[in-house]
Order: sequence, then C-alpha cells, then structure tokens
Amino acid sequence: MKHTLIKQIKMKKFNLLAAFAAIILLGTSSCDNKKDDPAPVAPTMTGITITGEGKAFVADIAFSQGVYSMSDKTGNLSKESFTLTIDGGSATMEDYTVAHTAGQSSAKINITLSDFPAGNESLVVKPSSATSIYDENALAMSTDQTQEASFEGNIVLVEDKGTGTGTTTWTANNTYILQGLVFVNDGQTLTIEPGTVIKGRAGQGENASALIVGRGGKLMAEGTAELPIIFTAEADDLAGSVADLDDGLWGGVIVLGHAMLNTVPNEQQIEGIPQTEPRGIYGGTNDEDNSGVLKYISIRHGGTDIGEGNEINGLTLGGVGSATVFDYIEIISNKDDGVEFFGGKPQLSHIIVAFCGDDSYDYDQGYRGMGQFWAAIQGFDRGDRLGEHDGGTDPETGIPYAIPQIYNVTYLGRGDGAGKRVITFRDNAGGHYANSIFYSQEKGIDIELLSGECSYTRFGADELTLKNNLFYSISSDPIFTISAADDVDPIVAEEASGIVAAYFAAASNVVYDPGFTVTTELFNIIPTNDVSGNMATVPVDNFFQIVNYKGAFDQGANWAQGWTLVSKYMGN
Repeated sequence: MKHTLIKQIKMKKFNLLAAFAAIILLGTSSCDNKKDDPAPVAPTMTGITITGEGKAFVADIAFSQGVYSMSDKTGNLSKESFTLTIDGGSATMEDYTVAHTAGQSSAKINITLSDFPAGNESLVVKPSSATSIYDENALAMSTDQTQEASFEGNIVLVEDKGTGTGTTTWTANNTYILQGLVFVNDGQTLTIEPGTVIKGRAGQGENASALIVGRGGKLMAEGTAELPIIFTAEADDLAGSVADLDDGLWGGVIVLGHAMLNTVPNEQQIEGIPQTEPRGIYGGTNDEDNSGVLKYISIRHGGTDIGEGNEINGLTLGGVGSATVFDYIEIISNKDDGVEFFGGKPQLSHIIVAFCGDDSYDYDQGYRGMGQFWAAIQGFDRGDRLGEHDGGTDPETGIPYAIPQIYNVTYLGRGDGAGKRVITFRDNAGGHYANSIFYSQEKGIDIELLSGECSYTRFGADELTLKNNLFYSISSDPIFTISAADDVDPIVAEEASGIVAAYFAAASNVVYDPGFTVTTELFNIIPTNDVSGNMATVPVDNFFQIVNYKGAFDQGANWAQGWTLVSKYMGN
C-alpha cells in the first residue's frame, strides 16, 4: 500500500512536469511561428533593360513581386502608372505605351523617341504617384523607386555573302562596319537614316571594304546638315583617333547603273571589283536610271589599294542615271580621286573634294551629266589635276561624246611650283564650264590635239567651252593651251595654240582676285570681293539654279559649314 501511494505521487509529479514542459514548448513554438512570418513589404523595381533601334525601343521593367494598379489586387499597370523622362542628348520622348497583366512581376514599356538617340541619352522610370502600383497586400510602391538605363547603340558587322544587304534600314543608334565588299543587290533598297555612321574595315586587294550599289539596287541615304551620314574608316572614332589627312584606310562608295557608256561593249566591269563578280557590271541604255538619293554625305579616309597601285575613288559613279540625286557630298582625304564618273548622266550639286591624292574630278567613257556648285581644295602637297577629263577609252572616239554641263565651280590648286594643272581635256572629251573660279595653280587648262578626232575637235565644234570664268594666281601664260601629239604638224599646232589662247578673252574669261584667304593650313574659298555680274546663261533645266555669282559659294555663305570635316580648314 505504501509503495502504491509513493508510485501515484511520483506519477502526478511527472504529469505536472510534462504538462509544464508542453506549455513551455507550445509557447516557444508560437514565438517561432511569429519570427517566420515577417511583416509584408512594399514592392520595388529590381531591374530595367532596353532593346530596340532607330526611334523605337522597349524597356523591360522587373518588380520584386507581382503588382497591380489597384489596391484590391486588380488592374493592369498602364501609361498612367509611370513617369518617364529622358536625360541627356537631343532625343526626347514622343510617346510610350505599357503592356502588363495584373499580378505579373514584369512590364514592357514601348517607347517612341522624337529623334535618333545620340548615344548619351538615358531613360529614367518612376511610379507616377504613391498610389499607382500595389502588391497583393495593398502596399503601394514608393515614389522614391527609380530605374535608369541608357539608349546605347550597337556595333553591327555587315558582311556580304552574295545576298547583298537586303531591303533594310540602317539606323543612327548603330555603327555599321563593312567587312569586305558589301553590295546593294538588284531589287534591294538600303535606307540609311540621318546621323548614321558607316565604317569600312581595313584591308587591301580582295580584302578591301566598300559599299557598292549594284545595277537595279537603290541607296536612300538622305542625311541633314545637322545629322550628316558619315562613311569613314573603322579606326575613326570621330574624335581624333584618325588624323584628318590619313587616307587609304578603307575603300569608298560605288554606285552603278544602267545609263549609257561610249565603250564597246556598252557594259563594263567597274575598277576595283574582281572580274569574277557579276554585280560589278555597269552601263546600259537607260540614261534616266534611278539609283536612289545621296544627300549630306561625308566620305572620309578612303582609297585603299586594290592591287598594283590601283586605289578606289572616294565616290565612283559607273553608268549612273539622271534620276539619281547627289546633293551636299564631301570627299576628304581619299588616296585616289575624289569623284570619278564612268559614263552615264548623273547630276550632282554642292560637292566638295579636299586633300585627295590624285584628281579631284575625273570623268571618262562618255559622261554627259550636269554639275553645279562643285568645290575642290588641294593642300598639304596633295593632288594632281583639279579636273582630269577623258572622252573615251575603247574607242576614244566612241559615242555618245563626253559633254557634261558644269556651272559654278571653285577649284583651288596647289600653287606655283607644284607643277600641276587646273584641267586637262583629252581622249576626245568635251564639256562646258561657266561662271566658275579657278585659283592658284601652276598650269592652266590644256586641250589635247591629235592628228585625228580629239578634244580640240570638240572645241572646234563648240562642244568644249569655257565661258565667263574667273582665273587668279595661275602661273602659266597663256592660261588656255594646246597639248599636241608628236605626229601633229607644228604649223597646225601653232595655229591651234593661238586660237585657244585668244579664246580666253573672247569667251568673257578674266583674271580677277575673288578675295580668298589661303595659307599652308587655311583654305577659305568664300569670296570677299565682288564675284557677281558677267554671267553666262544657265541652261533651262529643273536641275540648275540661277544665281548671280561665280563659283561654288556666295559671299558670306558657306553651305559646307558644320556638316563637313573640311569646313574646319575653311576658317568659317
């Protein structure tokens, strides 16, 4: 009995201890549960990425949890949920829309900019108010939440594998690198937006880089004075990494069309393109062929060697038709010619060629186009002829004859002692120059005289004329001369020389100072003296402008200012 009582007492103590322990454990468990269930926190923006090109971009916004536009766990985020601003650069917000589903932890903001980003613009995203974005616990996102990202462009490598560029658009927020010869094929249209930079990769021979618009292709490259389209070398960061006078760093721009040549056959392979490349053919029968628009274009540092001392021109035009637009184009520091014409009837205005290694303007194979407001600047001991004008090559007497109409040019040469000419007419070339200024060259204008048909023949037929022009600081006297072949009778040559020399004054040409300021490093070809009056009549044509001044520039007006690299050497 005693033992039983003691046993019952011990059991009661054990039960009390167990109950006490259970209470303690229960209390501990309850505290632990409270620690594992923290108070809800407001949603945040955790990241942003921007993709897109041109003026259209998408900003992907990430949140810490699913979000809503309403506090009752409903509503998609919308345009009213955010405040968007653009910092830096010139592009501004034109419009944006928001794509989001209630409860999702991400949203897309589709953005349209007013202009192409310059590369230093950034997007700043914030909640529009303290009641615009909620989580499932009805907690609102703080207006202190901010995400920021830049509109950075991409480097796009363009490599032609026979398919050409395709019909596409190159945009200003990207930089395009030409790897080798890149064609715009027949039937394709390449559009280049204002402000776009295209760079050619270094290479010679078969590895040369160039952009070629093939027959039937179109290049729609219309820049602006504020946003020119720039073709340059890959190494050029446009901030001094390449010296202004460096040349031969890549190829150039080549445009090919269906217009007529005076060669036999009337289709040819453009120089600089392998003979095995069928897309290098130019010429045909359509003088009104249209290869597109090139406007406010700067072509820099080209002319790479393609073999045996043969370099690519800055701008090469092969069989290009009259419907193609060329206006406001600069070619600077090209190792070979600035512009070379192979037949066709292209019309070019506001062209400036500077510091090129060979001729400024070169035509051949029956070029019959029109030109107005052409400028050429030789300097830094560079350049051969300001104009090398050939009529035909195979045969020289091929028709149609090379008889372009060229008005209002300003050609600045290398001065006395360099031994260079203003213009040479040869190989049966004709052509008309009027209302122009020719300045600072040792030799003047020579016309080839052969025993058969030649450029002097074109002169005699009034198909080679030089009227109402200004000449200054041309060392040779007379300024107009004959270049006679060895088999020409000396009496005939002497008579022709006299006729050409007398023609200078008879055609209203004068020696007169236009008032340029030219030094070893300054080439200001804007006239300060009066260059108006005594004007030749301009052809009645939709292309030509009627102006009352000679040369490419009016007094106090420089259409090359700002958008060209050479304008820094013009002093204004």
